Amino acid sequence: MVVVIGIFGGVVGFGAGWFGRLVLGAARRGVVAPRWWCEVGVGVLWAVVAVRVAGGMPWWWAGVPLVVGWGGVLLSVCDIRAYRLPDVFTLPAYPVALLLVGVASVHQPGVWAGAIGGGLLFGGVYLLVRVVQPAAMGPGDVKLAGSLGLVVGAVSVGAVLAVIAAAALGTLVAASRWGRGAIPHGPAALVPAWLVTAFAPWP
Repeated sequence: MVVVIGIFGGVVGFGAGWFGRLVLGAARRGVVAPRWWCEVGVGVLWAVVAVRVAGGMPWWWAGVPLVVGWGGVLLSVCDIRAYRLPDVFTLPAYPVALLLVGVASVHQPGVWAGAIGGGLLFGGVYLLVRVVQPAAMGPGDVKLAGSLGLVVGAVSVGAVLAVIAAAALGTLVAASRWGRGAIPHGPAALVPAWLVTAFAPWP
């Protein structure tokens, strides 16, 4: 039964990735993504979430890793291809994140404190880096950080610190491997954020 649920989640995710690839190509300052990148990426992540739900993840939390996975794949593809995180995705992420946390808060009212604290912490740290060292942090990364902080902070503020550290480490590793050229930071933040929402103890 779990396998069937996982396959179903993967198929639905494949369709969501296909739709996302079309949106990414039509969006202002978007990119034309290579065929199957979005479809396979979202399909795999949604299959994992489906299996997690079958294993006991609360339905009211499942929307968080589903949305983070969908948006994370699209933004990662855009950042890898064009070294930017467009406003058309990063700005709407705030009301979506607030909505997801709001749904979770109906069942766990305490998530709001962590979500707000996480949003301020994640966004504040990235904004500080942007102000002190503009070349080290793009404006899109700063805009994305606040919304990621909301959903990761709903798990715990400590998780936000872990994601920030993992993102910094991932970027440093990428820079050491590919040299001093432009390094997309978005994927380094999005991957650990999704892992936290999908695998850490939900609130």
